[in-house]
Amino acid sequence: MAAGVSKTKWNGNGSLMETSQKSSDIFLSYEGKRDEKTILETEPAIMKVLWQGDNQENHLIYGDNLPVLAAFLQNDEICGKVRLIYIDPPYATNSVFQSRSQTDAYADLLSGSHYLEFIRERLILLRELLASDGSIYLHLDENMAFHIKVIMDEVFGRANFRNWITRKKCNPKNYTRKTYGNTSDYILFYTKTNNYVWNRAVEQWTDERAAKEYIYTEAGTGRRFKKVPIHAPGVRNGETGKVWQGMLPPPGKHWQFTPKTLDEMNARGEIYWSANGNPRRKIYLDESAGVPIQDIWLDYKDAHNQNIKITGYPTEKNANLLTRIIEASSNPTDPVLDSFCGSGTTLDVASQLNRRWIGIDNSPEAISTVLRRFATGTKAMGDFVSERRKQKQQSESLPLFQINNFALSATEHYSSELSDVLAEWKGRMG
Repeated sequence: MAAGVSKTKWNGNGSLMETSQKSSDIFLSYEGKRDEKTILETEPAIMKVLWQGDNQENHLIYGDNLPVLAAFLQNDEICGKVRLIYIDPPYATNSVFQSRSQTDAYADLLSGSHYLEFIRERLILLRELLASDGSIYLHLDENMAFHIKVIMDEVFGRANFRNWITRKKCNPKNYTRKTYGNTSDYILFYTKTNNYVWNRAVEQWTDERAAKEYIYTEAGTGRRFKKVPIHAPGVRNGETGKVWQGMLPPPGKHWQFTPKTLDEMNARGEIYWSANGNPRRKIYLDESAGVPIQDIWLDYKDAHNQNIKITGYPTEKNANLLTRIIEASSNPTDPVLDSFCGSGTTLDVASQLNRRWIGIDNSPEAISTVLRRFATGTKAMGDFVSERRKQKQQSESLPLFQINNFALSATEHYSSELSDVLAEWKGRMG
């Protein structure tokens, strides 16, 4: 795609359409939309600690996440301190979901304006909990992602939108209906401000890929390199717009570096000169950390679509997907929050990567799954292993983490179902 230039460069050919409005922001209007002040005054939950492990910085909480998040607004150790939020909320599918053991996990029955406001209220509270250099990733499918994009623009600001990530969620489908196979879902990536934690995600070079991209070998050193332009779109009136080596930048362009810097690069042999005197910059393979990840992710399908270990919780996400996100947008010891934690993949990966974490869910099955995950780890998918092999893997399974790595709490009016969950796991908790 061609790179655009400033509208001041328009030469007057044809009409130039501009808005006369002071603001170009877009807002969704729907019944039941509350003002932010009312949402921020949500009555906070009263939480009761059911079990306290050795690590008091990690929290697993059972209850409605809206009043729980409101309670965190009053906690100086959490409010404005969360570095990364990942949420995989209900998708407005009008369905109920069960685990592989046919146990009820959660109901996804909200739709329309009720669903939009459900998500918006939580996004507003999450924004307040996020650190100034923090990020939020919201995972949805095509059903409501486009509506929620407008809501997130409103809550976090359009300027803080970073990526619309398209993920391949499953294997190809052989539909008989008249549509293309639905194999993708979406992750909306926003930040709190323009200054945010970012550790660029890369894939390691393969020999085949490196040979295709870095096709030249430098004489004398044997270093592999590729050639790229030393100019960029747009006219500049400063140093980068001046003459270098007796030539000006191409029309409508400017040098990427000042003439002085280009002279230094040329002296080091980092400029390639073609037979007709066209300069190019050398980019060396051995100076590349890897291939930067783009916004289409094909490699992290849902856990149930890959032969990997799982908990059996419905809609469980691939742990490697969370690894990419957590490593990119947080640093060790940073707090990570998942207010729809489900099977606990975010919490599990955060622990492995030495991050602190907070997980919230209102499903007893989800809490039970997280406890089981931290006590005994995950297990291979039964569909892909023989019973003998499965039994061997289960007998060799060791806990990924000690279950005293967090505190388990619940809102004041937690259900008796969680008491049953605790009874099952109290022996493991000691």
